[in-house]
Amino acid sequence: MKQRTLLRAISIKGSGMHTGETVTLTLKPAPAGHGVVFKRTDLTGAPELPARIDHVTDLVRATTIQSGHAKIHTVEHVLSALSGCGIDNALVEMDASEPPIMDGSARPFVALIGQAGAEEQDRDREYFTLDAPVSVTRGNSSVIAIPSDTFRISCTSSDDRGVHTQHLSLTIDPESYETQIAPARTFTIYEDIEELLKLGKIRGGSLDCAVVIRGDKILSKEPLRFKDEFVRHKILDIVGDVALLGRSLKAHIVAMRPGHAINAELTKALFEKMNQKKGAGWKRESGVRSIASGESALDIRRLLEVLPHRFPFLLVDRVLEFKGTDEVVALKNVSVNEPYFTGHFPENPVMPGVLQLEAMAQTAGILMLRLTSNAATSAFLMSADKVKFRRPVRPGDQLIMTAKLIKSRAGKLATASVQCTVDGQVASSAELMFTLVNEPAEE
Repeated sequence: MKQRTLLRAISIKGSGMHTGETVTLTLKPAPAGHGVVFKRTDLTGAPELPARIDHVTDLVRATTIQSGHAKIHTVEHVLSALSGCGIDNALVEMDASEPPIMDGSARPFVALIGQAGAEEQDRDREYFTLDAPVSVTRGNSSVIAIPSDTFRISCTSSDDRGVHTQHLSLTIDPESYETQIAPARTFTIYEDIEELLKLGKIRGGSLDCAVVIRGDKILSKEPLRFKDEFVRHKILDIVGDVALLGRSLKAHIVAMRPGHAINAELTKALFEKMNQKKGAGWKRESGVRSIASGESALDIRRLLEVLPHRFPFLLVDRVLEFKGTDEVVALKNVSVNEPYFTGHFPENPVMPGVLQLEAMAQTAGILMLRLTSNAATSAFLMSADKVKFRRPVRPGDQLIMTAKLIKSRAGKLATASVQCTVDGQVASSAELMFTLVNEPAEE
């Protein structure tokens, strides 16, 4: 199956559920391999935020993504509609921090996608096919993903008293999503409203965009659209949160009392498993290994195409920015699941300095590879000078690596100054020399 994008740009206007801000959202076509990217047109520089699980921050009653100072709140309904309608690539422009809530469902966004139209692109859709169960648990909530040749969700929704317990199992495709899932509206328990307001949430909430459960009664501007509308909206949220995987999923998700936090935990677990699978057997594709001068950033998919490193030795998660031709900024999210923490050190986990140096080398190597148009080239480290380690790097830290080209000779040798920071503080630095070497041709 081919990737799909929109035929034309189309806009919608409304207010955010949690911020209450008026916002205009515009869906635009995007090239194959682009994925879904949000763009804040109201901020200086119009920063872009790829819809990826590694950008998720706040998960209180909504899913928020953030990159630098730019945030997008409540992304799940837009992502759910795009994923449910089979749209792989789109640019989502917004002039505020939260998409419009509209009627509290994904139906308005599905209608918007229908008005824009869709078209197939010249690249095959990329799937992650789960090959072993993955499960997460939080209190009385649990979500498990098991292998399947389709994308299916079985969900049980229930409140604390067990009064509104509902169950539904459905294979998700564009037809079933549009008719069975998209119209389901968001809902809340009446007793939760005061606490949410104290947290600064639901400033734009009303019965126009949500269903309220008060005891045995349902408060709503219109009758329930389905007898089991609540569980259908839970499935809608799961589709949107799992879309942050950045790849179409083939798995059967079984969820018991899900919410955004546990949905995100599952997506993170799937993301790690997907990257392990890439590292175990994926090869770089010919024709996409060089870095085009027009590329301003690289996500993990492009890094796997550009770099020869694989799990557990790929130590760059994302290129945030190319500054001109001589500087690059990249990041490494340091997770407690890093394999080296089992021995370095179990009671006081610290990222080894030699691996910080390797992360710096991979970052500088990316800068070197951008200087050549030869796809069959690798950057090899020749020397490391002025290496300094100034503070420990621990699980949960985000390592920001900045590499700047100092000098280059004949397009074959180059020296770069590299610095790693955590929360704005320098953790390590070095001057690294590289050479570009042509790889032997495959037989």
